[in-house]
Amino acid sequence: MSSTLLESIKTRRSVGAYTQKEIPHALVLTVLDAARWAPSAHNAQPWRFIVVADHDAKRRLAEAMADEWAEDLARDGVSPDVRRNLVESSVRRFTQAPVLVIASITMEEMDKYPDEARQKIEHSMATQSLAAAIQNMLLTAHSEGLGACWFCAPLFCQNVVRKVLGIPNNVEPQALIAVGYPSEYPEAPPRKPLREVIFKNHWGEDF
Repeated sequence: MSSTLLESIKTRRSVGAYTQKEIPHALVLTVLDAARWAPSAHNAQPWRFIVVADHDAKRRLAEAMADEWAEDLARDGVSPDVRRNLVESSVRRFTQAPVLVIASITMEEMDKYPDEARQKIEHSMATQSLAAAIQNMLLTAHSEGLGACWFCAPLFCQNVVRKVLGIPNNVEPQALIAVGYPSEYPEAPPRKPLREVIFKNHWGEDF
């Protein structure tokens, strides 16, 4: 691994605050092009992306997702005041990001199995493929001077996201990636030491 790549991996951060500087169209395409070079199961490339940059479209999406979240919070017993603050913060976060990317999967070109167990695994493989593509996006955005943050919120309101963005039923929204020029530079969060997360030959043996 080159020192430049390792440095990008170690210095990338989840950035949640951005300037309002417009991202050049070509740079957005550069970030997305990196996504399609990720490894994927069977080389099926099950990822699909929608770039949302129009302010009104971002607000419609953010408010619809927030409304669904508010209902979940109410069912969880969260107080009205806390719910309102959380929802307003969510809408503000997503509408102020210059670009939102909705990352989805389709099972169209994945393998088909007659039994539920193997088909479920196939779905997991498609999701893992998308995750690899998103990581490519995050690292490329960082290397190009952009900030980005990966949110899993669409998983909790897939039908809402489908309805707002006109996504067909056979495509599953999985993630939202906010992208922009950073106005903050977060400190590195703590990482577990290697000795806590790797083992040699079998579980529990020090590497």
